[in-house]
Order: sequence, then structure tokens, then C-alpha cells
Amino acid sequence: MTYQDSFINFLTYEKRCSAHTVTAYKKDLDQFVQFCTIVVGEFNVKEISNDLVRGWGIHLMENGNTQKTVRRKMAALRSLFKFLMIEGTVTENPARDLILPKVRKKLPGFVEEKSLIHLLDDGLFSDDFNGIRDKLVITLLYGTGIRLSELLNLKNTDVDTNSHLIKVFGKRQKERIIPYPRSINILLNQYFEIRNQTIGFTPDSLLVTEKGKKIYEKLVYRIVTANLEKVTSLEKKSPHILRHTYATHLLNRGADLNAVKELLGHSNLSATQIYTHITFDKMHNIYKQAHPRG
Repeated sequence: MTYQDSFINFLTYEKRCSAHTVTAYKKDLDQFVQFCTIVVGEFNVKEISNDLVRGWGIHLMENGNTQKTVRRKMAALRSLFKFLMIEGTVTENPARDLILPKVRKKLPGFVEEKSLIHLLDDGLFSDDFNGIRDKLVITLLYGTGIRLSELLNLKNTDVDTNSHLIKVFGKRQKERIIPYPRSINILLNQYFEIRNQTIGFTPDSLLVTEKGKKIYEKLVYRIVTANLEKVTSLEKKSPHILRHTYATHLLNRGADLNAVKELLGHSNLSATQIYTHITFDKMHNIYKQAHPRG
């Protein structure tokens, strides 16, 4: 087993990182090994220098990678050597003191309230299985702010219709309980009825295809993109946009920032604070439009 394999197993089984994170880190490390092989003729983890790591960063930037991508790849490398130091394989981390390119934070997009109300309340979904399921997908993403991975893994038993609560397992399998609007129960009941009629049995997964199989990432992307296309001109139309929209609408209506942090499952407040910039921008625009000297 290679050092990279041991590290990937550590991320998967001990750190319990998401499959997406593990896949990204593995790809990044494979690219670094390939770079070292081309530059110095081999990859020897005990002879990796700070200059070689810096050279890889320069190589990445010169080949069109964004600052954000370079920072992620360097973070993967830094984590690998931190792991190898703990294991006693190396004595220094050649990626530790690198000066990484700064990334300008881009404010996340969001859908206007009136647009989502139009989508969900004005009969834009069909009454067949796909229509009701697709509406439930959009409603759950917007009504709870859950991540795509959390939505995909929902089971019937994770929804408490009596208390209007939903249980999800977030990053590193951290469990959280999220309240959802009472109106979702009406849609849930419609979905349960037509789902069981359509597939003939009750599956473990909450959201399924017409054949009773658990829904998958590409299907959810298609559902979200096709339906947001009806009501918004946003360039990016993804499940994550609905998570941004959930947080933005809560804060616009006066929700406490710490409460939104807990609802979103953020590990620290800085990840949530980006939404305050959006609400500040909105207030600033209202001021400019309404104040005589704005």
C-alpha cells in the first residue's frame, strides 16, 4: 500500500470525510506524484522539498488553475504530510509554510422570494409521480437548506411529520435536526401516496426514481436546473443555490446568525457570515432607492 493509499484510508475511515472530499484529495495527490515524476524522475515522499512543492503551485497557476483550486490542492498536500509526520514517515512538512494565493470571496447567488413562491404555488409542476417528487425535491432543499448529499441520503424514518422535523447527517456524519414548514406535510402525503402506487412497495430511501431506486446526484441537478429555469435568470442554477437562498431569506427576515449557522450545519460562524454581506447589500440598495440623499 502506498503512502497516498494509507492517507486516503485515514480520510475515509478515521476522519470520515465525505466521498467528494476524498475523491478530490486523491486526484490532487495523484497529480502531484505525476508532477514529481516528470520533474525529478521519481516520487520519493521522504525527499520532497519546499521548492518542489512551490514549483508545483507555480505550475498549476501557469496552467490555468484558479487560486481556489491551487489552495485546495496545496491543502491536500499539507494534510498528507501532516499525516505522514504523525505516522513517523517524515520529519518535516514541506507544504507547511507556503504562501498561498488569496481568493476573493464571491457572494453566493440566490433566488428572489417572489420567484420561488411563483414556482411552488402557481401550478408549475405536473400531478404525476415525477411532478410531485420534483416539487418535493425543490421544497425540501429550499425549506430546510440541506446539502445535496444530505438530501440524497434521506430515509423515510428521518422525517418526523408530527413534529415537523427532519434528521440529516452532514459532513463527517454529524447529525442535526432541522425544522421544516408545516405545509411540506401536505406535499409529503401526496408523494407517499403516489410513490407507493407507482412502485408498489415502500422503499427505505425517501426520494426515489419511478423504479424505486434511490435518486442520484445528476437527477437532482436536472430537476433543480429545469425548474429554476422557469423563474430565474441566474447563471448558476444548482441545488446549492437553494441552500444559499434558504440562508439569505432567513437573514433577510431577521433570523439570528447563530441560529442560521446551526440550521446549515456550519462548524464555525465565518462560513455563515458571508450571507450577511448579501443582506447588507440589499439594505444598501433599498437605502439608495428610498432616501432623498441616497
